[in-house]
Amino acid sequence: METFSEGKYLATVKIGPKGQIVIPKEVRDMFALHAGDALLLMADKNQGIALQPFSYAESFWNAVKQIKDEDK
Repeated sequence: METFSEGKYLATVKIGPKGQIVIPKEVRDMFALHAGDALLLMADKNQGIALQPFSYAESFWNAVKQIKDEDK
């Protein structure tokens, strides 16, 4: 596997028969993810899929609200 700069990681994952994926250990370690942690899944047909630790949800929604307020 190719080496990336610190804080970066690229890999392929496969979707299992139950629709599950395995997050590589290096990524789990990078983000301090543990079994049972909640992740926020965001999907946009044009931009793709993103996973974030659920703790980021509040800051994400605050940023969305700020953008909406600026558009008014």
